[in-house]
Amino acid sequence: MSTELRRLRNYIAGEFRDAADGRTTDVVNPATGEAYATAPLSGQADVDAAMEAAAAAFPAWRDQTPAERQKALLKIADAFEERAEELIAAEVENTGKPIGLTRSEEIPPMVDQIRFFAGAARMLEGRSAGEYMEGLTSIVRREPVGVCAQVAPWNYPMMMAVWKFAPALAAGNTVVLKPSDTTPASTVLIAEIIGSVVPEGVFNVICGDRDTGRLMVEHKTPAMASITGSVRAGISVAESAAKDVKRVHLELGGKAPVVVFEDTDIAKAVEDISVAGFFNAGQDCTAATRVLVQESIHDEFTAALAKAAADTKTGMPDDEDVLYGPLNNPNQLKQVTGFIERLPAHAKVEAGGHRVGEKGYFYAPTVVSGLKQDDEIIQNEVFGPVITVQSFTDEAQAVEYANGVEYALASSVWTKDHARAMRMSKVLDFGCVWINTHIPLVAEMPHGGFKHSGYGKDLSGYGFDDYTRIKHVMTSLG
Repeated sequence: MSTELRRLRNYIAGEFRDAADGRTTDVVNPATGEAYATAPLSGQADVDAAMEAAAAAFPAWRDQTPAERQKALLKIADAFEERAEELIAAEVENTGKPIGLTRSEEIPPMVDQIRFFAGAARMLEGRSAGEYMEGLTSIVRREPVGVCAQVAPWNYPMMMAVWKFAPALAAGNTVVLKPSDTTPASTVLIAEIIGSVVPEGVFNVICGDRDTGRLMVEHKTPAMASITGSVRAGISVAESAAKDVKRVHLELGGKAPVVVFEDTDIAKAVEDISVAGFFNAGQDCTAATRVLVQESIHDEFTAALAKAAADTKTGMPDDEDVLYGPLNNPNQLKQVTGFIERLPAHAKVEAGGHRVGEKGYFYAPTVVSGLKQDDEIIQNEVFGPVITVQSFTDEAQAVEYANGVEYALASSVWTKDHARAMRMSKVLDFGCVWINTHIPLVAEMPHGGFKHSGYGKDLSGYGFDDYTRIKHVMTSLG
């Protein structure tokens, strides 16, 4: 007996719509491997309609006072709190994440981030007006950029949607947001929530695949394209945007080094690093995936980390004892499995290294040691519950290994030596350096990387500034 699938729809100009040509794609719960919904597979007509709606809504939204936009965002934050259980249910079905952790680790920061940007709406900064030429006064205006085309990833569908729409709307822009084709459910619900607060056309959601995202970026209407995703996707967006000289905001992959010196508290470091590496099945661009340990404590640390992995549990969303759920989709399971299958002979799997069960896309907490700097699994992002361990001799080699990848998003240093921590924070070439911790984020501080990890910042006043443009106005005093 077949179960009827729930129908998700695009949200354009204040109403829910099917794709213009009726095309759909199945949406699968990664914890079961079974489809639970269909979503529109949006094409050119849908992108055109969403962009037209956003463009039409822009002038009035731009001209609202910052106080009015702040009030709207605060209402949205309140609605997120009030409808938290609905959001959690949609996100868990999207991703297979543990229910309890989604409730405690995602809803509170999302609400806080929306409220932060509500405040940022009223904190526009500019240099003072002045007479820099005799008889003329100059002022600087900070303005919204216009319509923003935004593409969110599947690892944190709800939270990444917040990181996209909150600064954009706060600054006075209008939005066309596309969730990942594997995780549209919570974003469609977010559209319903936001649509009850803002005027029609200010916030639009279209579902679809990478071709839909390409059509969005190539469209003439958006002034800015923003994506959180893979390096491949980011390069494609940058290339497409360049043809129309669009502003681009890229938050891409990571390969975070975790540098552990011999004076660290091993038990505490292992506990924190294992959580930071395995949380969300390692599907986090800041995950503590690449551990570098000083050689004098390498064996002890590796053994402790392997035990921590063996004690870490993955499983179904309603199991309160699990740290993480499944990988998001069969392609991701194949990618993680492939990295382990292709390990060189000198590598050693200390824990895990295998799929868990036959139902869903679960993978065991995995620790791999004995690796060299040029090994594939060191250089490339696994995006799964896999932590690698390397040994280093001294501070200089630690820096060489840490910086010796194409990614530059996040890093951490573990030591009791304050001076060493400060030296490392200076020379580590990453957008974030944590000291004796790994993975905490706050709305007030910027998140974004260098090199192949992209450019632009999420969160903080810097993230807000990215959604504004600067205009010089000069007036004669005569």
